[in-house]
Amino acid sequence: MKLSLSVRIAEAACKTRLNIPFAELAQMAADLGYAALCMRASVVGVQSSDAELQQVKSIVDAAGLGISMITADMNIPQNNDQSPQALQEFEPTLHVAEMLGSPLVRVCLKQESDIPHAQRACDLAAERGVQLVHQFHPACLFEELERSIEVLKQIDRPNFGVIYEAASLLMCGQPYGESAIRQIRPWLKNVYVQNLVITEDGPDHLETWCLGDRPFQLLPYWDESGRGINFREVLAGLNAVDYDGCFTIHQAEGIVTADDARNYAARCKEWVESLNS
Repeated sequence: MKLSLSVRIAEAACKTRLNIPFAELAQMAADLGYAALCMRASVVGVQSSDAELQQVKSIVDAAGLGISMITADMNIPQNNDQSPQALQEFEPTLHVAEMLGSPLVRVCLKQESDIPHAQRACDLAAERGVQLVHQFHPACLFEELERSIEVLKQIDRPNFGVIYEAASLLMCGQPYGESAIRQIRPWLKNVYVQNLVITEDGPDHLETWCLGDRPFQLLPYWDESGRGINFREVLAGLNAVDYDGCFTIHQAEGIVTADDARNYAARCKEWVESLNS
C-alpha cells in the first residue's frame, strides 16, 4: 500500500481553505516519505482557474509526490443537499482531475435519482481513464454496507468504486473488518483512515439516516485504550484481499502551523509503520 496524506489535516473548520500554505504542506509530506497527497477543493477545485491548477500541480511535481484522489467540489465534504449536483455537470470536475493528473475523483450520491447521473459521469470519465469513488459516509446512499453494495451493482460501471472508511461504518453501526472488506473488494479503490469512539458524552455529533444522531469523540490513531477502530484488524483485512492502493491519513485536525503539521504527519507515518511491525 502507498501512504497518502489528505490536505484535510490542515483545513480550517469551514473546509474551504487551508490554515497553512499548500506548498509547505506538500514539501513536508515529501520530506517525511509520503507517496501522495489527497487533494480537496480547499486547495483547488472546480472554482479554480487553469493557472491556479497548474501552480498546484507544479508544486506537487516539484515535491516528487503523486495525487491519490481529488475532491473537486466544496459541497462534497460538506455532504449537503448540493453535493450530488457535481455529477449532473461533470466536465468541470473532470477538467480538474486531468489538470492535476488524478486517477480518482470523489463524488456523492444522496438519493436514487442520483444514480443515472453517476452512470453518465462514469461514461464521460472512462473516456479519460478516470475513476469515480464514493466514501462510506453517514447521510448518503453509502451509509450501510449491504445497501452500498446494492447501489454499486445498480451503477454497474467498472470505473465506479468505494473508499473504504472504517470509522464511518462504525458510526452507522456497520461491520468494518475482514468480512466487510471481502464483500466490497470488487469495488475497493481507496482507503481513508480516521479514529473515533461512539460515546454518549461525545463533544461532536453526526446525523445518520440509519441510527439518528451519533455523538462521538475523535481519537489519535495511536490510541491504545481499545475504544476506537481496531486498525490491526483493518490492516489484516486489507492484506487478506491483496489491496495495494492508497492508505490515506484523513482525520480532521484543524492544524494551524507548519510545525504542528509536520509533527502530526510524522507521528502518523510512525504509527502506520508500527502496524506493519
